[in-house]
Amino acid sequence: MTTTERRVKAISSPIQSKATVASRIHSRNWNKKRLRQNVPIMLMFLPVVLYFLIFRYAPMGGLIIAFKSYNFHDGIWGSPWVGLDNFRLLFTQPKMIEIIRNTFILSFLQVVVGFPFPVMLAILLNEARKMWFKRIVQTIVYLPHFLHWVIIGGLIILIFSQEKGIINHWLAPLLGSSFPFLYNPSSWITIFVGSGIWKSAGWNAIIYLAALASIDPALYESAGLDGAGKMRKIWHITIPSIRPTIIIMFILSVGHVMEVGFDQVYVLQNSVVSNVSEVISTWNFKVGINGGRFSLAAAMGFFESFVGLFLVIAANRIARRFDQGLW
Repeated sequence: MTTTERRVKAISSPIQSKATVASRIHSRNWNKKRLRQNVPIMLMFLPVVLYFLIFRYAPMGGLIIAFKSYNFHDGIWGSPWVGLDNFRLLFTQPKMIEIIRNTFILSFLQVVVGFPFPVMLAILLNEARKMWFKRIVQTIVYLPHFLHWVIIGGLIILIFSQEKGIINHWLAPLLGSSFPFLYNPSSWITIFVGSGIWKSAGWNAIIYLAALASIDPALYESAGLDGAGKMRKIWHITIPSIRPTIIIMFILSVGHVMEVGFDQVYVLQNSVVSNVSEVISTWNFKVGINGGRFSLAAAMGFFESFVGLFLVIAANRIARRFDQGLW
């Protein structure tokens, strides 16, 4: 290094250091300004954070009773430690394999059969051009979401009951006898899946409608000029545009495979079809709450959560192959 280069470096070093310090100060001030601007938004988000901390994360500590012989007198921390005994006892129950199988089958049917319906409904609503018709249909399909399963269960019994059901009222004169819709395993599963679709499809379609609203209308106009019909526009523009949303929602739905809705099953099930309707959530209620075997129910909940986590990770790894993973 020459003498001139050393002098230039000696002069430029303080200048660069001052510029770096000024840049850091400016960045710090800008971050403080953005923080002050976003205080109202963070305050609005605070109840959501508190909800998840109190009702989602804090109860995770209770999973420790899955490894203890829990009783009310000693409490969670004072109850004796039994290790994996609850899990051994759990999987030696006589109907446990059947219960896990029923959970998987019903959840699989809900995901595979029920998942496409909100997507198709959103696309159909998006293609509707008459706003009054679109609003009426949206109101009709959203309404079941706000009805509790107790009400829907009563409606299903009113429709499919073997003795006084509306359908059997018309079928009995034609067939000579009524059909036991709610007491036949195949028809019960069909009613279970169909009622779930009817209740949730309209509400779940909102997410896809929001994704459809972000599609550039110029794409449809260009496709129309090239001679593309309605179906080609849907297949080559609409579906590819909302594919990331579809994949994300599918990954989230896979995570709930082990969580068949308790309300829906409990309201619709009966002893005749218990071989296909008894699932983990109803078994937990009967054994854990009614039977007082909290440690055994907690062990089942731990197993259920572990399987759900594994399925989410597996689904995300598959989605990453198509560059559409959650993380």
